[in-house]
Amino acid sequence: MAEAREINKSEEIRKVGAELKANGQKISPKAIMDILAKKGIEVSSPQCSTVLKNAGFKRRKRRSGEAVTKAAPAKGASAKGASEKAARKSDTVTIDEVIAAKKAAEQFGGADRLLAAVKALERLS
Repeated sequence: MAEAREINKSEEIRKVGAELKANGQKISPKAIMDILAKKGIEVSSPQCSTVLKNAGFKRRKRRSGEAVTKAAPAKGASAKGASEKAARKSDTVTIDEVIAAKKAAEQFGGADRLLAAVKALERLS
């Protein structure tokens, strides 16, 4: 009597992941679990995540919100007892500040002249 071929769950996860990628769909453990459940194969979310990561289906990195913020507090405006995160945000430059710096550079006749003016201002302070 021939035994039924055992199902390799990891291989099935990789196949479904490749199919989703080929179709341009989002590759997520939930989507893979749903597809395999329809085929009668039960897998867990952590198992899907691990197999996908090892197979090269790495998650896309998210952009951090610290680099570009809508309104960062002014430098030195952090209150007493403010968290370290708030202090770090005060060192970031917002898009609005970059645009204002560009306009200032145009008014001074270039970025070099603006930097010279800023350095002179620092010496006065």
